Amino acid sequence: MATDIYSSEVTQTLLQMQQDARHALTKTVQVDGHGVSVPYPYPSPGDWRDRVIYFLMIDRFNNPNAVPKSQWDQKFNFRQGGTFKGVQDQLSYIQQLGVKAIWLSPVLKNSRPDTLPFTYPGYNTQDFLNVDERFSSDGTRVTAERELVALVEEAHGRGLHIILDIVINHAACVFDYIYQGNVTDSFTDAGVMDAPLGQEPPVEWMNGLGFPRPDWTNSLPTPTQLSVDDAVWPDDLQRKEFFRRRGSKLNDTPTSEGFVPGDFGSMRQMVAEYNATTPDQQAMRARYGILPVISILIRAYQYLIAKYDIDGLRIDTVKYVKPDMVETFGNAIREYALSAGKTNFFTFGEIYDDETTIDHFIGRNGGDTEGFGIDAALDFPLFFQLPGVIKGDNGVETIRHVFENRKATEKNLISSHGEAGRYFVSFLDNHDQHERFNAPGTPQPQVSQALAVLICLQGIPCIYYGTEQGLQGANDGFGHQTLDSMESVREALWGKTPKAFDSGHPIYLQIQALTNLRSTEAALSFGRLYFREVSGNGQDYGQSQGVGGLIAFSRILTDREVLVVANTNFTNRFDGSVLVDIDLSRLQRDLNISYSNLGTAGTQTVQVKQVNLYQPNGTSQSIQVAALPVNLAPMEVQIFVPA
Repeated sequence: MATDIYSSEVTQTLLQMQQDARHALTKTVQVDGHGVSVPYPYPSPGDWRDRVIYFLMIDRFNNPNAVPKSQWDQKFNFRQGGTFKGVQDQLSYIQQLGVKAIWLSPVLKNSRPDTLPFTYPGYNTQDFLNVDERFSSDGTRVTAERELVALVEEAHGRGLHIILDIVINHAACVFDYIYQGNVTDSFTDAGVMDAPLGQEPPVEWMNGLGFPRPDWTNSLPTPTQLSVDDAVWPDDLQRKEFFRRRGSKLNDTPTSEGFVPGDFGSMRQMVAEYNATTPDQQAMRARYGILPVISILIRAYQYLIAKYDIDGLRIDTVKYVKPDMVETFGNAIREYALSAGKTNFFTFGEIYDDETTIDHFIGRNGGDTEGFGIDAALDFPLFFQLPGVIKGDNGVETIRHVFENRKATEKNLISSHGEAGRYFVSFLDNHDQHERFNAPGTPQPQVSQALAVLICLQGIPCIYYGTEQGLQGANDGFGHQTLDSMESVREALWGKTPKAFDSGHPIYLQIQALTNLRSTEAALSFGRLYFREVSGNGQDYGQSQGVGGLIAFSRILTDREVLVVANTNFTNRFDGSVLVDIDLSRLQRDLNISYSNLGTAGTQTVQVKQVNLYQPNGTSQSIQVAALPVNLAPMEVQIFVPA
């Protein structure tokens, strides 16, 4: 077990993957009882835009050896018992869904004991070098490591890439504070947050049972005197000055330095930007360079990539880390992956904010030096609008506004309109929201309509586990969602009755059809995006607006156009027409309905004619257009492709 960031085990593992990458090695792995040869290290995809991602929470997904610890559809704030082996056993189910990458919730060892609530998501990291033995089939670390390797190898044998969820902002609650004479796990105090360096309150480090030790005030014994469950590991992080020690964050708005300082709840914020420049820190500089904290984290995650042949990292709570440290981290991870044969290793972050804030962290705008930042961010700007549009809370024009604003914000990042999707991982649901999109009472056509729009818009779509089985979030025992806890929002899938992993479930089949269509129509991955004007009378056209309107857009790649039209109205049909690209349609081509969430089939012929085209500001002009007749039931979405 590695306990030191510069141990021989860590160093040799990092070097070995780099050496292996030069020799075109292969591994034979078992897939459905047959040996399959896969390259090692496993190569990156050419472009992540054609990888639909499946995000699963390991603790809540599957355990073939035990039932969930609580009734599967009830609120439960503790560990249910999912395992690596449980994920591996359902790789065929995930593969057949049509996704091409799996995002695993954090795998690193979390703080003890198991009796602590809300540690099951995995973001309370206590050991940044070793996986959590609680994900193994027998409770040991050796088995956990072996089973994670087996999971990744079989995923690669099935053509699936693996993304690990990681944290560079915080560790677990590895110490308590001595604040105003009392020992406490959290406090909020603007005076402490803004006090000069050196005036942080004292801390008492935690032991492995979850109790602060008065004899461990500020300083810890030598690592050899600690158990692996005490404080924080690797031992390189066992310095109080590597943690901010200012109490909980005051708000969620980045400061002038571009990030949010303070603990994330009781999870202790590290000082990623810690700068070792004083003379007494000479030994620290000699070991880690001038940025010891981010250097330790970089090496720890490079080790994780090398040991388990990982293909990407999702980075938690990014906006709480100084942007140039995120840039430093992203560049270092990218360069190590390149040296190990992974030429398109993927990093994307959780930046729960608007487009402008996101822009500080990704691409060439990330940080303030000459690097590239991380590759992408979760698409919160779209998430803030799309569920509400489909459910009738927001006007349909807000979707268009998201992408218009995106093009303006990304003008220094993209070389063509079609590239915009590279920088965002889009989603409808995740583990951090109070409400699920598919809440009790949600009509199934709304769910499939939202999924179709998500999968066809620009971006890298991500499906949250259980969506395909109609999971609606833990309830209160009376069929209602519990809203008092953001984390208690999805059931332990393997406990679902009568069938947990049902490949014939209606929503599973809808997602499967959509992912297959995205795989065959390259325009849905790489195409330019145009929102289309619509008409109910065939003569007057303009952008649809308001609650219950139409979402209508085209994805165009070279000479191929795919048209998506969604009627978000709950009760009214739409019988009218939608504009398409006239330069591709002057010969009056036919378009087939390749997908409908309600099963509609058929072919429509494009009509070239003179119409009145209205702009959002109310002005109009008479213009020749290409229009496609469209007939949509309430809550129906249709996807048209050239015949």
